[in-house]
Amino acid sequence: MDTVISTPAPAANPVAALRRLYLGRFAFATVWSGLLFTTAGRLGALGKVLLVVYPLFDVACAIVDVRGARANRGPVRGLYVNIALSVLTTAGLLAAVSSGIPAVLRVWGVWAVTAGLVQLTVGVLRRGMGGQWPMIVSGGISALAGASFVAQAAKEGASLSNLAGYAFLGGVFFLVSALRLRR
Repeated sequence: MDTVISTPAPAANPVAALRRLYLGRFAFATVWSGLLFTTAGRLGALGKVLLVVYPLFDVACAIVDVRGARANRGPVRGLYVNIALSVLTTAGLLAAVSSGIPAVLRVWGVWAVTAGLVQLTVGVLRRGMGGQWPMIVSGGISALAGASFVAQAAKEGASLSNLAGYAFLGGVFFLVSALRLRR
């Protein structure tokens, strides 16, 4: 009679998975912001698609992050809140893109404030992994930037170029965090 000893598979390295996720977010933000910047003066078809795709990408990244965090007992509540906020933002942007740039800036601004506060909170909860200070700072900056987007929406000649810069800066914070995560 053969005896089979089963050992559980080793848990995936949460730091390596988070690093890959952050690097992917940096790459996406870089390409996305470049494309949005080229269309920032008007709200054409490409701009509308880009605006709706960004929060959908955020949902996908948060789902990947939840899976890794759940497997390693990380902070998932904030990630679920982020998913809900990004889904609501997608719906809001679908409506706002037909109303014009000021409406888009208002929706994006509210999202930036709320998601920034969530990002700050998740970063604080993950600080033991290392590399989270850029996420904490980015969350705080996001909240401030969101308020400025809402204020910008009330001004004449509002543009989407600040959203492109915001996304790129957020991507840079993901890159820095990825590089600083403990090995």
